[in-house]
Amino acid sequence: MESRTPLRLAVVQPLCVPLDVAANARAHAAAVRAAGARLVVFPELSLTGYELDAPVVSVDDPLLTPLVEACAETNALALVGAPVAGEHIAMLAVTGGGATVAYRKMWLGDAEARRFRPGGAPAVLDVDGWRVGLAICKDTGVVAHAARTAALGIDVYAGGVLESARDAAVTDQRAHRIATAHRVWVAVASFAGSTGGGFREAAGRSGVWTPDGRVFARAGTDPGGSVSVSIG
Repeated sequence: MESRTPLRLAVVQPLCVPLDVAANARAHAAAVRAAGARLVVFPELSLTGYELDAPVVSVDDPLLTPLVEACAETNALALVGAPVAGEHIAMLAVTGGGATVAYRKMWLGDAEARRFRPGGAPAVLDVDGWRVGLAICKDTGVVAHAARTAALGIDVYAGGVLESARDAAVTDQRAHRIATAHRVWVAVASFAGSTGGGFREAAGRSGVWTPDGRVFARAGTDPGGSVSVSIG
């Protein structure tokens, strides 16, 4: 699209307090303000941590207000992770107007499947003329997921993930495959620090990959890291 402006996007790996949605929403809000980006991507279950017994988060929960306000101030769209009603692991789209459930994880891990149900379809958001396909963790490793999402017409494949530090290379391999197979930008927000489910040391290293599979920008391994880039 000749008239489309470059997209400023960020991938963020905030410090997460287990099961504390209020504290995490405040940390997300601070990250959105610091990023200065139109699209800000957060890791899987970023509002609760990877706590598979976490209560569901409602889109109208007042605890999300600091994040909504930050998005209003910066004109940002934040993609954040939370368990939602219907027993889904979801990606919420938060703007200055509030939160909506944008996508439900389609491919669940074994432990996740004991509580959660898979989502039924891929999802794409339009952000200022950029079509952004959505993914959560295991989705990124399923070839059919990227193919079905790309078939909807996307420019960016955005994922929120959680990998252990010893499996950090998995994210790189998946991002490279998706980028080169579908000639799209790939933006991955990867959990950093420790969380539930046995993840004592998560990988971090959130990043953005070009459509030819090159690493365009990369965060470190510590909680609180982020990168902001302009693509276009």
